[in-house]
Amino acid sequence: MDILSLQQNFGLPGILNFEEHNGLVRAEIRTPQAEATIYLQGAHLTAWTPAGNRLIIFLSRESDFAPGKPIRGGIPIAFPWFSADTKLDRINGQPGPAHGFARIQDWTVESVEYSGEDLQVTLALGSTEMSRSLGFDQFQLAVTFTIGRGLAIQLSVTNDADVPLQFEEALHTYFQVPDIHEVKVTGLEASPYIDKIEYFERKPASNAPLSFSGPTDRLYPDTPSACTIYAKAPVPRINIEKENSLTTVVWTPWKELPDLGASEWAQMLCVETVNAGVNSITLGSGETHNMSAVITVHND
Repeated sequence: MDILSLQQNFGLPGILNFEEHNGLVRAEIRTPQAEATIYLQGAHLTAWTPAGNRLIIFLSRESDFAPGKPIRGGIPIAFPWFSADTKLDRINGQPGPAHGFARIQDWTVESVEYSGEDLQVTLALGSTEMSRSLGFDQFQLAVTFTIGRGLAIQLSVTNDADVPLQFEEALHTYFQVPDIHEVKVTGLEASPYIDKIEYFERKPASNAPLSFSGPTDRLYPDTPSACTIYAKAPVPRINIEKENSLTTVVWTPWKELPDLGASEWAQMLCVETVNAGVNSITLGSGETHNMSAVITVHND
């Protein structure tokens, strides 16, 4: 659907406008409660700022905005695997793209609803030439963003095949922080974790809030716990609650990356809502799985 058709079918004057940016279509959202941006490629939310607050979602200034290239920052959707593809010969003797294909495919707008204080936008993805080449041709994805003073994201996966569908999934959320050196995360104190920095070593629970003094890449399995990101006052705390997610991932690269500027790494932290590894999902024929995250900002 072209931009004119999107605008005619789903645009809301003064609230939701579709536009092109570097060959990508995005929805610009402005309500009395929040501002947000969603790219149709990847159904990728790249900004959310509740009224009266600072920017909450991090987006790299060095990010590529080009068809077929992942965006650095925002909330990428990982599906049907998380991180690197473990099937090393999936296509032409090579693994599939990191974090799967969903974040680099164009989704379609299914519905827009503005009710009360919240704007709800739903996008969908079915099989594509790329997904079929990777062995995924009978599935349906849908993601619903509920945008207001809080941000809710629900990712739905439906198996349309006659055989079980096994997959991993993630809402790979990048949060804007003033200085990673001064940030703490609570909610994972009692959870053992897998340390990807230390060659996937399994480590015991820390029994303390998580703070940062170097590169961190931890996968916390079997935890449904909510997490809270704290920074020094007057920066508000950020709370992340989740449902039907049993894995939490916490990541900071602690260095410049090709699409992450020299100083930007200190201004971001990923706290991700995930089902991966031992928590991967197997869906029977015709079944649907819903995973969701709710992000709220608190100034008290």
